[in-house]
Amino acid sequence: MAETTPLGRLIESRRSIRKYLPQPVEREKIEACLEAARLAPSAQNAQSWRFIIIDNPGLKARFTEKAFSGIYAPTRFAAEAPALVLILAKIDFVTHRAGQSVQGIPFYALDVGIAGEHLVLQAEELGLGTCWIGWFDVRKTRRFFKIPRRYKIVSLISLGYAARRPPHERVRKSLEGIAWWNRFDG
Repeated sequence: MAETTPLGRLIESRRSIRKYLPQPVEREKIEACLEAARLAPSAQNAQSWRFIIIDNPGLKARFTEKAFSGIYAPTRFAAEAPALVLILAKIDFVTHRAGQSVQGIPFYALDVGIAGEHLVLQAEELGLGTCWIGWFDVRKTRRFFKIPRRYKIVSLISLGYAARRPPHERVRKSLEGIAWWNRFDG
């Protein structure tokens, strides 16, 4: 087994944070996270990711009241995070629409997933906590920010200083249970 690298330790330590301190996140740290996301690779270098940073407390309160209402209430914890990052994808016709119809894979989702993971790993390195959020009202989000239909709303990431970090122990499948060398054994 290979020795764990600093990046490996960072990946091992990253947790989904659901309790945040009220301390605002410094703009420079948010920008560093966005810069890490900006450097992510993408299909045909389309760079389809777009980000809306929501860190104004009044605006965030109005937004989260709409986005986390009704059946989306279980993710209301994210309203307590000092910042939210809304991730959008600007859909490119050739790369995304044609590519998806041929391959059956929404490449924009892969692209923003890579960019988002760059963002959360940079946040972890800067001492910030994050949580990926997919359970929120997309229609109300679109109306709230007046987002045109050519943009796909993909996810939210809560961002802030963790009030509590989950323990490091987590149950994971064994490597032998998820990867095979030179054959399929599923």
